Amino acid sequence: MKKVSILGSTGSIGTQSLEVCEKHGFEIVALAVNNSVDMLENQARKFKPKYVGIFNEDKFTELKNRLADTNIKILCGMDGLCEIASLEENDIVLNSVVGMVGLLPTLVAINSGKDVALANKETLVAGGELVMSLAKKKNVKIYPVDSEHSAIFQCLQGNKREQLNKIILTASGGPFYGYTYEQLKNVTKADALHHPNWTMGNKITIDSATLMNKGLEFIEAKWLFDLTPEQIEIVVHRQSVVHSAVEYKDYAVIAQMGVPDMKIPIQYALLYPDRLDCPTKQLSLTDYGTLTFEKPDYTTFKCLSSAINAISRGGAYPCLVNSANEEAVKAFLNDEIKFIQIGEIVSSVLDKFKFSTISGYDDVMKADRDAREYVRNIIA
Repeated sequence: MKKVSILGSTGSIGTQSLEVCEKHGFEIVALAVNNSVDMLENQARKFKPKYVGIFNEDKFTELKNRLADTNIKILCGMDGLCEIASLEENDIVLNSVVGMVGLLPTLVAINSGKDVALANKETLVAGGELVMSLAKKKNVKIYPVDSEHSAIFQCLQGNKREQLNKIILTASGGPFYGYTYEQLKNVTKADALHHPNWTMGNKITIDSATLMNKGLEFIEAKWLFDLTPEQIEIVVHRQSVVHSAVEYKDYAVIAQMGVPDMKIPIQYALLYPDRLDCPTKQLSLTDYGTLTFEKPDYTTFKCLSSAINAISRGGAYPCLVNSANEEAVKAFLNDEIKFIQIGEIVSSVLDKFKFSTISGYDDVMKADRDAREYVRNIIA
């Protein structure tokens, strides 16, 4: 029985991960969230973990009182997340928290010799070099949970890594595919939160609408698969059936396909290398009939081009654009800025800062703070 701890257990990935764990009889060692006391209490009572953690320290007392009749140990804050990530009984840590808060627990888990199923984009976007070098040093496996990176990981199985030519990263295009820059000026929050294929949290849904999500995945892919930016091609595939593909030196292309359901990549990350029955629908190609592939609009969707520019520059730039995007998306969801301003703010960070190298966690966090302060000053 595999023993799993889940950071971000009440989010979309976290709840689907628990569904997979329940189906296959995994033991849930620990659960952790940011704020969701009600959902965490319900999960704790159902799955009976040894530990639960809540990042928001103001909610600690409430959670402790709610679970006072149990033997569950209650943890809080970043220290609590890191303690859960490093628990000796963990076989694997699934990190699906949202935002920069996910970086340190990932590093702690790796340093403790624990394999990581990674769904927190910021971990690799902001600290990719730190994370991958530490994973190599500790001989720890990082299993991608994003559907696109899972697809690439699956397409690489049984093939020689040195024979890889490039990867093809597919993108749904979001709700505003085909829009002009002028049209984007008038979209609403409700429009942006209506994704055509996937049901996700608000932040990642907005990132999909701006195509920042694909920019972040571009950066992640560079670190996960040790690629140059030139080896990554983005293709808009509206149906979200081909989750990504790999081209080899002989120009053979191997793709991974399936219905757009995150339980498939979640299960592959947790069960690797085994493949068992998954709680999802089977793919029927005849139901779709036609699959389409087009080039993205890098000019209109500034977030995408900014992310690619950032990883091409290297150093702290990926962290800067990521943190600026987090603040801009938060402002948009709070009705402080318009949708079109997200991309404008993110792209402006590239000209504002002159960073070169990241030598440690503190450098990452400084870049994060500086970018956020810059954005808040713009919005104020």
